[in-house]
Amino acid sequence: MAERINQQMGMTDIGMLLVLSVLWGGSFFFVEVLIEYLPPLTIVTLRVGLAAFILWGLIIVLKFPIPKTRQYWSALTVVGLMSNALPFCLIVWGQTQISSGLAAIFNATTPFFTVIVAGIFLVDEQITRQKIIGIIFGFFGTIILIGPEALSGLNGPVFGQLAVIGASISYALSSVYSRRFNDWGLSPLVVVTGQVSMATLILLPITLIVDKPWEQLFIPLVAISAIMGLVIFSTVIAFILFFRLIASAGATNATLVTFLIPISAVLLGVSFLGEEFSGLQFIGMTLIGLGIIVMDGRIYYLLRRTN
Repeated sequence: MAERINQQMGMTDIGMLLVLSVLWGGSFFFVEVLIEYLPPLTIVTLRVGLAAFILWGLIIVLKFPIPKTRQYWSALTVVGLMSNALPFCLIVWGQTQISSGLAAIFNATTPFFTVIVAGIFLVDEQITRQKIIGIIFGFFGTIILIGPEALSGLNGPVFGQLAVIGASISYALSSVYSRRFNDWGLSPLVVVTGQVSMATLILLPITLIVDKPWEQLFIPLVAISAIMGLVIFSTVIAFILFFRLIASAGATNATLVTFLIPISAVLLGVSFLGEEFSGLQFIGMTLIGLGIIVMDGRIYYLLRRTN
């Protein structure tokens, strides 16, 4: 079956993808700061709990209709678990075991798992040759961009690596499952609010029992700033964009953001921290760009039409 037209990205979709890569790229930095001061479960619960508080304020102010059926809230609970509670915990804990660079490489496997899951469950996102080729380009481009030396960490803690891979699988499942919200007519704001709310309800009792956060008497200003950045930019704004992208461009295209996150990190470092831009990084970016172009499929279809 041919893929439907919204599996190709327009300029608006590409713009959202670029912004999203910056917002989620910052989450690795924020987490790197926070794990020095707070335990993993506390970080994740603060992230989703504060995000839920902010989002409910927006829902009330903007007077968005709130889903009332058990079907909606059951689905939001599933997404809250697969898109927030489980992967956030796995990534944060994984970053206590492995480097952020290696975590970003494992995170870049998300499109691969999404192609497989979407190909099984979605009739309009079938597994195609150009998708597989695009993923291969993008994944190797990510490794080159971050630096092959990051792979030296493969000899490190196996469970830390498996945790981040598990998060990628969870994101893939969530992205495909979330397509139903577009069919139901739920706005991205309502979906994000529901999922972080349910994730908070799942995580809060576990965090209180395991971490005993009240024993953390002092949190420095740098950690508070990192929490707010993680909540506002990497959660509230980022997930609203992500669900809009799933609705307009499809689950597989939306997860291409994991290829772009390392590019954002490199460009931010060059722009604001005076870091050098190497030829190897340019090659990595080029491969990622080629991967996204191939996965989009527009050039492939144009070549077929000209032939």
